[in-house]
Amino acid sequence: MKLIYDVESKPKTGQIIVFALQQMLAILAATIAVPVIIGNGLTPAAAMFGAGVGTLVYLAFTKKKSPVFLGSSFAFIGSMSAAFAGAATAQLGMLGIIIGAVAAGLVYVVIATLIGVVGVDWLGKLMPPVVIGPTVAIIGLSLAGNAIGDLQKSDVTDVPAAKYIALICGLVTLAVTMLCSTYGKKMLRLVPFVMGILAGYAVSLIFTLIGNAADIEALKILDLSVFSKVMFPDGNVTAESFFKLPDLVFLEGFKGFGDLTGSYILTILVAYVPVALVVFAEHVADHKNLSSVIGRDLLKEPGLARTLLGDGVGSMAGAFFGGCPNTTYGESVGCVAITGNASTVTIIAAAIGCILFSFVTPFVAFVDSIPACVMGGVCVALYGFIAVSGLKMLKEVDLDDNRNLFTASVIFIAGIGGLSISFGKVTLTEIAAALILGIITNVMLSRKADNSKSEDE
Repeated sequence: MKLIYDVESKPKTGQIIVFALQQMLAILAATIAVPVIIGNGLTPAAAMFGAGVGTLVYLAFTKKKSPVFLGSSFAFIGSMSAAFAGAATAQLGMLGIIIGAVAAGLVYVVIATLIGVVGVDWLGKLMPPVVIGPTVAIIGLSLAGNAIGDLQKSDVTDVPAAKYIALICGLVTLAVTMLCSTYGKKMLRLVPFVMGILAGYAVSLIFTLIGNAADIEALKILDLSVFSKVMFPDGNVTAESFFKLPDLVFLEGFKGFGDLTGSYILTILVAYVPVALVVFAEHVADHKNLSSVIGRDLLKEPGLARTLLGDGVGSMAGAFFGGCPNTTYGESVGCVAITGNASTVTIIAAAIGCILFSFVTPFVAFVDSIPACVMGGVCVALYGFIAVSGLKMLKEVDLDDNRNLFTASVIFIAGIGGLSISFGKVTLTEIAAALILGIITNVMLSRKADNSKSEDE
């Protein structure tokens, strides 16, 4: 695609700040969702801090050539829950998620070392466009249900009529995003998500204020109580109502060393290491997708070994501070694709912004208060672009060839159908399962192509 700002481009300072804010808004809703789901003392502010640090580590390893933000990984939610469930104390649980993230990161380091020795040419044969294209597409399509679910969700009430008000707010967000991206002047085209989220937030705020004033439950879309919970947890206005050090995980985790046992470490390794092997497949798919967006093969330059090292070590750093292992975010890739801004300076600024804003309590409260329906409107566009970018990889694939047809078909149906396989506490996600099935299908049917060549000779 045509980029407005290439990877090495340096927009003006004012533009960088706005672009960075857009990246942050695109990824933060999902990033802070993980600590909210896990609980046990993990906080959105710490997750923001960890995501910022992890992204900077990733960019350093990839020589600032891969413009993508790293956020909290949903793949490790089961692993994190297991770490707390098997811990005698909350401090040991926090130490456990740090140990688990280090173990998962080391898996990436080992794989990256092997790839550094043998190269990546084998990967192109194992995962040709007919395999990787549909896999990238289902990354977006598999999230479609989440986007539509959020699009109709009120954060305050479950009154049936509320879903229609939420839908209006979400569609306003989507419409403003699309209009700015398509018809806006250069600057508006580069920040459609900022405009869309602000417009959707404003509409949801108006509905909520009317609902509160008239006591109409269905109009209450935005949870305004988030501000008081985050800024005034004890009901008093203090310095921490505006600036507060995030509850960094290692500060509590290191207190758990006295309770650490060999059996608990084994539990952590079993919970984390297999998931890291599964997420490796998604790492490759994400970077193939980003490569198609920016027009450069990231698996060759800076190289898969470097992207894996960046992802692995960045994940360790993210968990050390925020508790959540990190991963490259499809929302970030979608943001690059829609805006045409691939400048890594923007990603660096967004990472620094995440670290700085994690100390600013009102900003944490604002991000936490963005209604699900508003983010649902944004994600319709983001996830859709991921799906379409995968389909674009199939342009040059001969789908009249049964080998290609079956390979793509298996991946699409397994991925969209939600095929996932669990082995104890380890779950093979639908994306990983579909990719593995696609690879097996392609390899199994490749003999047909080889035989055809022999017959022609």
